[in-house]
Amino acid sequence: MRYDEVGVRKTLDHAVRFTCVKSRRAYVPPATHFASRSSDPNLPPMGMRARLKADYDVSKFPPAVQIILTGLKKYGMILADNGSDWYITGTPDARWNDDELHALARVKGKDFEVLRMDGLVAK
Repeated sequence: MRYDEVGVRKTLDHAVRFTCVKSRRAYVPPATHFASRSSDPNLPPMGMRARLKADYDVSKFPPAVQIILTGLKKYGMILADNGSDWYITGTPDARWNDDELHALARVKGKDFEVLRMDGLVAK
């Protein structure tokens, strides 16, 4: 995501990419790759799409984070790489308020629902 979307236009109107520490040796189209040796079915595949649950209360978050979370309720996020758990990536920009963005850490995996797993390709 970009600052111009969240900080200027005040809307996030697309899915964003996120990472997790452990994934499975599988992917969901349109993803075309996996990044793991594990075949554990409890781990997410690349390309898995998750959406923030509709009833998740965003009102206690800073305004910019409310915009991000509202976008995640509508468009969700797509697992794109291994990295920190539930880490949402965005473009670097000096206008971001890092203290506010750290509030995203309060949102947990259990606050999301998996949307898309059809077409799973396991290797």
